[in-house]
Amino acid sequence: MAIVAGRITVDPEQRESQLAGCMSVVEKARRADGCLDSVITADLLDLAASTSLSAGRRKRPSNLPPKRPRNKQGAATRSVSVGEYDIADVRPLFGEGRA
Repeated sequence: MAIVAGRITVDPEQRESQLAGCMSVVEKARRADGCLDSVITADLLDLAASTSLSAGRRKRPSNLPPKRPRNKQGAATRSVSVGEYDIADVRPLFGEGRA
């Protein structure tokens, strides 16, 4: 399984509109084959940051350049740092069901 996780930093005054604009991205990711979940949330301590997580995502071909935002959300973006992690094992920490 692959997990894609990262941090997006935006102008603090644009945070709410940036998150609202990400709703369609999350909906599309959740409908993708193999995606177990997709989440974009606001950082509770850093008003300029949000975190992105997609679990079970199919890999993007390595020969393609990274996708860049091409709209007003992109204009508010200060920095993006996203990585893809290959996960070999999962151990639930608490709760019921799968992790």
